[in-house]
Formats: sequence, C-alpha cells, structure tokens
Amino acid sequence: MTDSYEGFARHIHACNNARLPDGRLPLRLRGVTLGWIDAGLLPALESHVSAGSGVTRGIEGGFELEDTGILEKLGGSLAANGHFRFRNEAFDILAEPHGPTLGRIDRGALPGFGLIASGVHVNGLVELPDGPHLWVGRRAADKLLDPNKLDHLVAGGIAAGYGPMQTLVKEGEEECSLPAALAAQAVKVAEITYRMQRPEGLRRDLLHCYDLTLPPGWIPTPNDGEVAGFHLLPLSQVFTAVRDTSDFKFNVNLVLIDLFLRRGLLDETRAEGRQLRAGLKGAL
Repeated sequence: MTDSYEGFARHIHACNNARLPDGRLPLRLRGVTLGWIDAGLLPALESHVSAGSGVTRGIEGGFELEDTGILEKLGGSLAANGHFRFRNEAFDILAEPHGPTLGRIDRGALPGFGLIASGVHVNGLVELPDGPHLWVGRRAADKLLDPNKLDHLVAGGIAAGYGPMQTLVKEGEEECSLPAALAAQAVKVAEITYRMQRPEGLRRDLLHCYDLTLPPGWIPTPNDGEVAGFHLLPLSQVFTAVRDTSDFKFNVNLVLIDLFLRRGLLDETRAEGRQLRAGLKGAL
C-alpha cells in the first residue's frame, strides 16, 4: 500500500485542486451563497448589473440575485455570447448537497457559475471463477469532455426533477441498454464530493456511487453514441490502470478508489488508506 499510495492519491489531489475564494466572488440568492464567479467572467457579469435587472453588487463583494429565474436568464445570455456551451439540459440549482431545489439552469452554466452539480456512477461488476471483473466503457471520440477516456458502465449527471436512482435507470438504458429491472438491483455504496477547477469552470460535484452485480451472460450495448464500446476487465487490471495511468476520466478514478478500499485491494486500516478515504469527502 505504501509504495502505491501516491499513484491513487494523485487522482484525489487533482479533483480537489480548487480553494475558495482564491480570486472568485460569491454568487448569492438573498444572502445565501449559491456559487462562485471566476475572475474571467466578472466583466460579462458586471454588464448585467443595472437597476431593475435583478442583479446587484453585494456590500461585501460578490453578486446578489433577486431570484434564481434571473440566474437562468443570465446563463442563457452568457451562453449566447460564448461564455458557456448551452447543453439544452436543465439541472436543479442547489445551495447545498441534499438541499431544496431553488430553481433550474442549463447544465452548461453550472461550472461557469460554480454551482453544485450531482451525478451517478455505477460499478458494473461480474463475479467470475477467476475473480471479480468490471465492465469499463470508452467515451466516444466526439465527446465534449474527456473524449476517449475510460469510464464506468453507467455514469451521468442528475437532470432537473430526477433523483439518483431514476437517473441510473435512464442513463443505463441510454448508455448501455441496461434493462430497468436489472438497473433496479444496484446498491448505493458511497457519496463522493470534490471541488475542482477545470477548463469549463469550477466543478463542485456530488457523486452518488452504486455497485451493480451483473450476470456473466449479460453484455452491454452502446445505445446513444456517447460510448464507443465496452470491455470486461479483471478488477486487478483496473486497479493497476488507476494506480499507474490517467486512462480513466478524472472523477471515475475516485469512484474506483472507493471500490478498491471496500474490496480490500487497498488497506483502509493503514494511515495511507485512511487518507485516501478522507480525500473522497472533499470540500464543496
């Protein structure tokens, strides 16, 4: 464990590379902080501050919103001017994980405004005589984010109005033709949080993680073009790939580290293992 610790810890450090405020200004709704604005976006947001716009400058810095409907309009305006890529997929606006839904905004605006986003990741496991195996997908070459990277059997953001299990069933059918009855057997095993600066902005993510044990005869089939194909790999091979490479999508590594800890491939009783576990609960 000691020799391999850094190979796993580097993924956790990479996903927790953002500090607050670090030059960012808070975005508040009636005094409650929703997100954080990067310095590069300040001029564009400043241009929307005017009487009657619903956006004002706070007494102690930052921006105050009259309501989240204003934020949705801002997101649309900034996307039209090239600051975000409009994704045409609404996500819930949250002030804190598991908090009430305060409004909706296009998915593409979430990192630009530094808003919390939630997603689902599924470890598709197959127990074979020679040991546990994991279904691994390869992201399509034309994906906007992390093309060609290795990924989970099922993974996706939680759209507005959906819960984690509803998303799991929906994404499972779309990404790998997973029958709903089989998807319903998934067991939630963890929640992972991190705060990461990425090219698309500040990601403050909550991942709902599931294990799904699949029958050996079932084979996933790409259904929506987001996955180039799937491979069934020994878990030991996945372990080595996470430790020694950056072949997996950045946040998939964290979900797999959790799996390795729970399966005993990493020793959680050692100091290094405890540090890995603690690192999966990064600040949002």
